Amino acid sequence: MADEPLVLGIETSCDETGVGIVRGTTLLADAVASSVDDHARYGGVVPEIASRAHLEAMVPTIERALADAKVAAADLDAIAVTAGPGLAGALLVGVSAAKAYAYALGKPLYGVNHLASHICVDQLEHGPLPQPTMALLVSGGHSSLLLAPDITRDVRPLGATIDDAAGEAFDKVARVLGLGFPGGPAIDRLAREGDPAAIRFPRGLTGPRDAPFDFSFSGLKTAVARWVETRRAAGETVPVADVAASFQEAVTDVLTRKAIKACKAEGVDHLMVGGGVAANSRLRAMAEERCADAGIILRVPRPGLCTDNGAMVAALGAEMVARGRTPSALDLPADSSLPVTEPHIPAAQDHGHHHHHHHGHHH
Repeated sequence: MADEPLVLGIETSCDETGVGIVRGTTLLADAVASSVDDHARYGGVVPEIASRAHLEAMVPTIERALADAKVAAADLDAIAVTAGPGLAGALLVGVSAAKAYAYALGKPLYGVNHLASHICVDQLEHGPLPQPTMALLVSGGHSSLLLAPDITRDVRPLGATIDDAAGEAFDKVARVLGLGFPGGPAIDRLAREGDPAAIRFPRGLTGPRDAPFDFSFSGLKTAVARWVETRRAAGETVPVADVAASFQEAVTDVLTRKAIKACKAEGVDHLMVGGGVAANSRLRAMAEERCADAGIILRVPRPGLCTDNGAMVAALGAEMVARGRTPSALDLPADSSLPVTEPHIPAAQDHGHHHHHHHGHHH
């Protein structure tokens, strides 16, 4: 359909410079430049290195996306960009680039929420999101259960991490096991050779009095570290694959159990799983299995769309345009702790004053 919005999306919340182009819910281009190798030797993402890498990759990545999509910049209907949450300096590079392109091309600008984008990306693979959508978002910085009656303006947090996000736990356990950074893919590979029932690690916040939809992985991470240290101190070999598989099983068990409980509590028959950790093969398999048992339809984008990318930002931008949402102002702020309850930052309607958001309940 020719009347579907053609939108370019820019994502720089962490260490991937992502530029995507979509027409409505159809993916035309998804170009990514990653600086992950530059961070690996430090064992984590270094904000200054990330910002510099985004700066260098930005224009070439945008040009590559336009070429891949076979569209001219002048044909775009809007520019969308991750305005938050994320690393402040990294976000700033994307937001500045988006403003420059929007201004130069005379196109509307949409500053969108990173987490809402992770949910919306599934439209590119499985068609329009059901309303409401229940989403389990698991990434390096976030583990959240979100209910989205309208992805462009109504996203409700049901539960979130009270300490370490699932992705952080993967990184820390990988470090304990000497597997390098990032930890997720390394543990996923190794766990295939291990026994997930070898060690019974704790399942955080699953007691009868615990918050039903909140997550905690800090105790699990400590338990794994302690178990490994005890073996090493006794001069025994550490069964690395078994530890990886047992740890992964504990995380996946809690994530899927709570997501299905949330679906039942809210009477929702679909579950969307997204974010970088949704690329994990065990999480995908267990979600599939448990959703089937519960009669819930599972929607998980392919792994490449789960990790940070520009296509997800373009997807949410296109949805904003399609639903006639107010664009952002050209003085759009990058907001490192943008609340998930704000899918985008619209221009203030009252004489250009910003409505300042309520901060402080993040990370």
